[in-house]
Amino acid sequence: MTILSRFSTDVALWEGEAASVKEAVYAALLDRADLRGADLRGADLWGADLENADLEGADLTNADLTTAVLRGADLTRADLWGADLRNADLTGADLSSAVLRGADLRNAVLTGADLTRADLTRAVLRNADLTTAVLRGAVLTGADLRDAVLRNADLTGADLSSADLTRADLTRADLTRAVLRNAVLRNAVLRNAVLTGADLEGAVLTGADLRDAVLRDAVLSGADLTGADLRNAVLSGAVLRDANLWGAVLTGADLSSAVLSSADLTRADLRGATLRGADLRGADLWGADLDGADLTGADLTGAAGPKVEGSSA
Repeated sequence: MTILSRFSTDVALWEGEAASVKEAVYAALLDRADLRGADLRGADLWGADLENADLEGADLTNADLTTAVLRGADLTRADLWGADLRNADLTGADLSSAVLRGADLRNAVLTGADLTRADLTRAVLRNADLTTAVLRGAVLTGADLRDAVLRNADLTGADLSSADLTRADLTRADLTRAVLRNAVLRNAVLRNAVLTGADLEGAVLTGADLRDAVLRDAVLSGADLTGADLRNAVLSGAVLRDANLWGAVLTGADLSSAVLSSADLTRADLRGATLRGADLRGADLWGADLDGADLTGADLTGAAGPKVEGSSA
C-alpha cells in the first residue's frame, strides 16, 4: 500500500515524472481524509491540512508534520515516535493512547486535546499550549515542558517524573495522584492547582507560585521549595520530610498533621499558618516568623529556632 493509496479521490497528484510522492503529499488537501492504519513513516506532511482526518492507528514515525493542521483529527493509538510537530495545530485532536516518544511539539497548539494514556516520554513540548487538555494517565517522564501552558489541564495520575516544567503555567490544573518525582518546576505557576496525593519527592519548586494550591496528603520529601509562595495552600497530611523551605511564604497555609521532620524552614513566613498536630521534630526554624501560627499538639522535639519556645505548641 502506497502512502497515497487511501487518500480521498479528489486529492490531485502533480503530473510529470518529477512529481514525487513527497511533493504530492505536501501539496494535498487532506481534510477529513480516511487514513486509518496508513503507513506514513517518514512522510513529508509539512503544512498539510489534516483537519478532522481519521488517522487512527496510523504509523507516522519520524514524519514531518511541522505547521500541519490537525484540528479535531483522530490520532487514537497512532505512532508518532520522533515525529516533528513543531507549530502544529492539534486543537481538540484525539491522541488517546498515541505514542509520541521523543516527538517535537515545540509551540504546538493542543488546546482541548485528548492525550489520555498517551506516551510522551522525553517529548519536547516547550512553549506548547495544552490549555484544558486531558492527560489522564499520560506518561511524560523526562519531557521538556518549559514555558508550556497547562491551564485547567487534567493530569490526574500522569507520570511526570524528571520532567522539566520550568516556568510552566499550571494554574488550576488537576494533578491528583500525579507522579512528579525529581521533576523541575522552578518558577512554575501552580496557583489553585490540585495536587492531592501527588508524589513530588525530590522535586525542584524553587520560586514556584503555589498560592491556594491543594497539596493534601502529597509527598514532598526532599523537595526544594526555596522561596516558594504557598500562601493559603492546603498541605494537611503532606509529607515534607527533609524538604527545603528556606524563605518560603506559608502565611495562612494549612499544615495540620503535616510531616516536617528535619525540614529547613529558615526564614520561612508562617504567620497565621495552621500547624496543629504537625511533626516538626528536628526542623530548622531559625528566623522563621510564627506570629499567630497555631502549633497546638505539634511535636517540636529537637527543633531549632529562637521562636520555638514561645510558640503556642
